[in-house]
Amino acid sequence: MRVELRGVSKGRRGHALPSTTISFESGRASLARAETELRPSILGLIASGRMTPDSGEVLLDGRADRKGLRRRVALVDAPSVNDPAHGVTVAGVAAEELMFAGIPSNPISVSRWLDQLGFAHLARRAIDTVAPRERIRLLTELAILRDDVEALVVVAPDRHGGDPLEWWALAQDLAARGFAVLVVAGDASSAALGAADLIARLHGTDVDPDSAAAELLEGGLA
Repeated sequence: MRVELRGVSKGRRGHALPSTTISFESGRASLARAETELRPSILGLIASGRMTPDSGEVLLDGRADRKGLRRRVALVDAPSVNDPAHGVTVAGVAAEELMFAGIPSNPISVSRWLDQLGFAHLARRAIDTVAPRERIRLLTELAILRDDVEALVVVAPDRHGGDPLEWWALAQDLAARGFAVLVVAGDASSAALGAADLIARLHGTDVDPDSAAAELLEGGLA
């Protein structure tokens, strides 16, 4: 699948979101830059078909299909939209998402699922105390359990701190599994990933999903 945002904006004179053109597609990860508190979530909502832009268009495989976007694109960890509430345990987050995915969400099933991911030791931890890499991996793995999900829009993972190379490696891993991935992050993270990519290329290093110095698509660091 391929999702294209062509000149989308939100708010009077684009104050909420200035004109933005990006795309993301199956098997690849893209990085979009968005600064301020609200813009990452607004861009994520538009890219996943959950908000209509005031200008521009959003295309799914070459045509307007907002319903298809909502069904096939998962919005992950968008601030003030669908990020887990503070204080909720990892087990609680997993139980809710398993239920939405139509999977048994009783304590035994949750425990088994967390154990399969290597997260059993985090079950009783509050989600807001979990390290950024584990948080993003947990939420993305839960998101792809839902039927029909072929793409993920991960919003502002850099707000949790940590090394951007870690969550970018997770995005690359998901892309390698066939998903279309769009990560919305700030300028500082974009610069860090761009520097890592440049260093890798200067040294002639082959870039793979685990190295995080990866090919950035249109709508990324350009």
